[in-house]
Amino acid sequence: MSQTILITGASSGFGALTARALADEGHTVYAGMRETAGRNAPQVEAAAQYAEDHGVDLRAIELDVNSQDSVDAAVAQIGELDVLIHNAGHMVTGPAEAFTPEQLAELYNVNVLSTQRVNRAVLPGMRHRGQGLVVWVSSSSVKGGTPPYLAPYFAAKAGMDSLAVSYAAELARWGVETSIVVPGSFTSGTNHFAHSGHPADTAVEAEYEAKYAGLVEQVAGKLAALAPENADASLVSDEIARIVALPRGERPYRVHIDPADDGSEEASDVADRIRREFLTRIELQDLLSVQA
Repeated sequence: MSQTILITGASSGFGALTARALADEGHTVYAGMRETAGRNAPQVEAAAQYAEDHGVDLRAIELDVNSQDSVDAAVAQIGELDVLIHNAGHMVTGPAEAFTPEQLAELYNVNVLSTQRVNRAVLPGMRHRGQGLVVWVSSSSVKGGTPPYLAPYFAAKAGMDSLAVSYAAELARWGVETSIVVPGSFTSGTNHFAHSGHPADTAVEAEYEAKYAGLVEQVAGKLAALAPENADASLVSDEIARIVALPRGERPYRVHIDPADDGSEEASDVADRIRREFLTRIELQDLLSVQA
């Protein structure tokens, strides 16, 4: 059955791949991105060309997740949504101390607060219809291996993941499903490292460089070496398309796509089991899933 889907941060990486994968499955897909008439104009054209070449319904739409007005306008233009995919995010690299508090706030704005803006625009419609699916693109760094020099990004993704966990229970009685997709470290097929931000305090950054020279490149190289040769970013988009295609009530609460296996899945299994057991102990087990 064709569904209407909105993906945030869909100009490149997981977002663009997922938009195409879902459009290929026959869905109407809105690829949210900012500056559609400026910086991302080539991505808008690429989406339109893909739609024409493949005979699918893929539409780029102006959506700045840092602006409630932009979010509200995009959702109003689309109308009823069946699926919302929280994919927008930004990475920074460098010693944590060298980032200003304002930089951390900006990162949390993109990775965490943006989901709240979009939720407040989309969820009323889903709740009132008694159905819908919210997919959160998390990160294995939330509970897995955490190399240095990525602390602000890791903290922001952990905040988003925690929000997703609480939303899952709060939306269950409304009939709105939640799936948390946890990609590992994909060093190809995305622009995370290439477009990552850097600390504003270059003096502190230089002091750290004296003791941690070349650490960012070392981490990126080691992560790439850990991943199997077939670890393509399309593994994530294919999994999201699979989840969307599943019948209502059968979609997974959390799935991992982590070819490098940094331990996230093992840790998450424990945390998710504790969540299930605790909600059952306090007689809220109906919040664990949406009934078909």
